Amino acid sequence: MVNYIHLPQFNRFIFSINLFGVPINATWYGLMYALGFLIGYLILVLWSKMKKISLTYDDIFDLIIYVFFGVILGGRLGYVLFYNLPYYLENPSKIFAVWEGGMSFHGGLIGVIIAVWIYSLVKKFNLFDVLDVISILVPIGLGLGRIGNFINQELYGRAAYGVPWAMIFPTDPQKLPRHPSQLYEFFLEGICLFTIMWLTKDKKLPVGIRSSIFGIGYASFRIIAEFFREPDPQIGYILGFITMGQILSLLLLLTAIGLLLLFKKLNIESKVFIYEIQTSSHRKVK
Repeated sequence: MVNYIHLPQFNRFIFSINLFGVPINATWYGLMYALGFLIGYLILVLWSKMKKISLTYDDIFDLIIYVFFGVILGGRLGYVLFYNLPYYLENPSKIFAVWEGGMSFHGGLIGVIIAVWIYSLVKKFNLFDVLDVISILVPIGLGLGRIGNFINQELYGRAAYGVPWAMIFPTDPQKLPRHPSQLYEFFLEGICLFTIMWLTKDKKLPVGIRSSIFGIGYASFRIIAEFFREPDPQIGYILGFITMGQILSLLLLLTAIGLLLLFKKLNIESKVFIYEIQTSSHRKVK
């Protein structure tokens, strides 16, 4: 007989306040979001100080603001459109109630691309040159976000009878032993994807290659993880065997592969990354 892991009931709220009649709940998931942005900001500042990127401190601060709003607005609208549109058509006042939960990575990705496009127009950068920088750091936020999902005991996995590390979540009405899919995604989308992207950091790559590698890596890992993750109850399986997350990730995968081939052919040199070339006299020049 397998002794499954019985998780305790975690308090998903760090604190709760009522602001002008609106309940504001600070969740661990929200804290992980904030921590991801902070770590990303500090790394970018460090790179700027080390002359690894051409972005100034002001450029970096502005970029974080643009990306933040892209993630929040895109993530929320993506969830509304992709995962629960009928509900929000009947309850439009709930669309922007982000404190109640409900975010979509794929929507957030679209939001970030739009936000960075506007940022790039204002700052006169190449869109994908900036996205290449961001793509190295995004897995940090993804990994932390999955830890937040685990603490909140949401987005748990499918039933896993006989699996020694299967967990019983107090938030699961059925109290079934389930895959801790949040931890699987933390490992795949966080640790593995971050390692892959970090290895590209100092390589002289054409513009768009890093972004494409990120898209291919995330989509592949998400498709795998979805086989262990319980589908959203309001949608279930599409065509009886595939989840919405897998469909969106498959579209991302195909798009990223196409972009990778395109950017390899275009071979545009980065103006954001600063590469040091070792000369024959052993002097470093930029």
